[in-house]
Amino acid sequence: MPRQQQPAARPAARPVRRRSYDQFDATARALDSVGDRWTLLIVRELLGGPRRYTDLHADLPGVSTDVLASRLKDMEQSGLALRRKLPPPSAASVYELTERGHGLLPVLAALAEWGAPALAERRPTDAVRAHWFALPLLGALTGLTREGVLEVRLDEGEFHLHVGLHVGLRAGGGAGFVLPGAEAYGAVYGYGPADRPDARIVLGAEVCLDLAQGGATLTEAVKDGRVEVLGDGPLAAELRGE
Repeated sequence: MPRQQQPAARPAARPVRRRSYDQFDATARALDSVGDRWTLLIVRELLGGPRRYTDLHADLPGVSTDVLASRLKDMEQSGLALRRKLPPPSAASVYELTERGHGLLPVLAALAEWGAPALAERRPTDAVRAHWFALPLLGALTGLTREGVLEVRLDEGEFHLHVGLHVGLRAGGGAGFVLPGAEAYGAVYGYGPADRPDARIVLGAEVCLDLAQGGATLTEAVKDGRVEVLGDGPLAAELRGE
């Protein structure tokens, strides 16, 4: 009986090599890791703390599931993010930034400052989330000396910030953020209302952007009634200029 011919073995798949600028330059190397579309916006989302895949997809309108999965995989391979399972009884997995990923905070803050003038008019097709105002507003609050959790209420929703002891200079001159009551690379902001905020402010998105661009100081915005401060503690008092 003739022997049955075995199918030829398939050659091993070659690992997919990510596109590179192939330049021995720090900027080019950085863009090799974060230059793809959506990557820095994913970092923006993860600066608020660990997120489930479904939450990331919901807060990144316009990204396809395939592209999001691909970018997250690339970020894991580049050492910018990691994926871990939550402890029982939850069976969900979350993505979070590594120390290297958190190092992109001053990059995102600078981009937010640079891009703020382009928000003079909201286009009909523009999506918006309240926490997207966190980084622009954070820069306007760096002069605060009182530490605490500040809840921010906009028409678009709520988020909260860790304020006080913010922007400093790391060794070598690089900008860094240190958050009170959190690890050096903890969440920069939080989604939704805070559990126990030390103070609350209520303002419009346009006022938030005006503060971010330096069009007004927080003290001026509070005095002219564009920002309402709620709370009785030291942080609220400083926000009122007392």
